[in-house]
Amino acid sequence: MERGPAIFTGVVFALFGGALLVWTGTRLRRGEPVAHGVNRVASATLAGVAGTLALALGGYCLTRL
Repeated sequence: MERGPAIFTGVVFALFGGALLVWTGTRLRRGEPVAHGVNRVASATLAGVAGTLALALGGYCLTRL
C-alpha cells in the first residue's frame, strides 16, 4: 500500500470506530436506545462490534506502512 492512502484510510477507520464506540457507550450510560425500534442489547452489540472492527481495520492499515 502506498503511504498516503494507507495513512488516510487508517485514520478515517480509527476515528470512525472510536467515535462509534464513544457514542454507543454514552447512549447506554444515559439509558437511551442506541437504535429506535430495535432490541437494546442487539443494537448495542452490533454497534460495539462495528466500532471494534473499524478500530482494528484502522490499526491494520496504519501498521502496513
